[in-house]
Amino acid sequence: METADRTRVALRVAHLYYVKDVKMESIASSLGISRSSVSRLLTFARQSGLVDIRIRPPADDISRIQFNLRREFRVTTYIVPADTGTSTRERTLAVSRYAGRLIPQVIDRGAMVGVAWGATISEVSKHLVERELNDVVIVQLNGAAQPQSSGIDYVGRLLERFAAAVAGRIEFLPVPAFFSKASTKLAMWEEPTIARVIALQARLDVAIFGVGAPDSDVPGQVYRGGYLDDDDRAQLVRDRVVGDVATVFLRADGSSDGIEMNERSTGPSIHSLKEVPRRICVVSDPSRVHAVLAALRAGLITDLIIDETSARSVSETMSLSS
Repeated sequence: METADRTRVALRVAHLYYVKDVKMESIASSLGISRSSVSRLLTFARQSGLVDIRIRPPADDISRIQFNLRREFRVTTYIVPADTGTSTRERTLAVSRYAGRLIPQVIDRGAMVGVAWGATISEVSKHLVERELNDVVIVQLNGAAQPQSSGIDYVGRLLERFAAAVAGRIEFLPVPAFFSKASTKLAMWEEPTIARVIALQARLDVAIFGVGAPDSDVPGQVYRGGYLDDDDRAQLVRDRVVGDVATVFLRADGSSDGIEMNERSTGPSIHSLKEVPRRICVVSDPSRVHAVLAALRAGLITDLIIDETSARSVSETMSLSS
């Protein structure tokens, strides 16, 4: 292809991909070229200056928040700009687009990637930038079935979008979100088909999750999706739970021991999750500030992608409790 023609096509591809948010496969189909050709044209567009990706330099107070979070929790914080009065939906969209571009860049070839389902991560999955990788395995972190639904469709679509973005394969965890008895969980964990997936979780390179909170303005999937009955909710109150990560519940101080629901949860234990080298948490709701701080205090997060409003709320709450 001549240089002028290549530039023209690369500009069209870049406009569709970066401005219109069209997936690589759709672009390839509409232009009659291969998906790998689209990937090469996007690389050419960046290298030749047709595309110039800029990130707004943070204001002094944003830098201060990032510094304080790193000093206190050794976490790298990515703060997504959000104007005062921005709606929850707008914040979630902005954060998801940012996370969708960042996350594929931290995944290496052959990586084992754990993904916990939830409303925020589902939204992130819709905005993942496609990247040509090989041998990536997407591992479901927590079960999804509940008495009214198998959860397969919801979680399946989420994981399929992650796998498609990095040309990976999926390892499902075909169990409920919560067992009715802790003894049932122990028995199931010995079943070879389940034990194999649990063993894969122990080899993760990256874990991706959001945080849920029982009293947030927009309740998370765990709290509104039929996973908890009245007795479960009462038990969470008694155990002073402020939120969860991958359906494992936390108190405000980051502790999780002695929380009855955790004995029945199919999410990874706090200890096992902390063994994952890179743990990416995505947040877009300032009403979940106590859940975010609980996860930080538990040492569960290495990378925090968060909207500006929520980041300020976390910072202010940290100052009040210090």
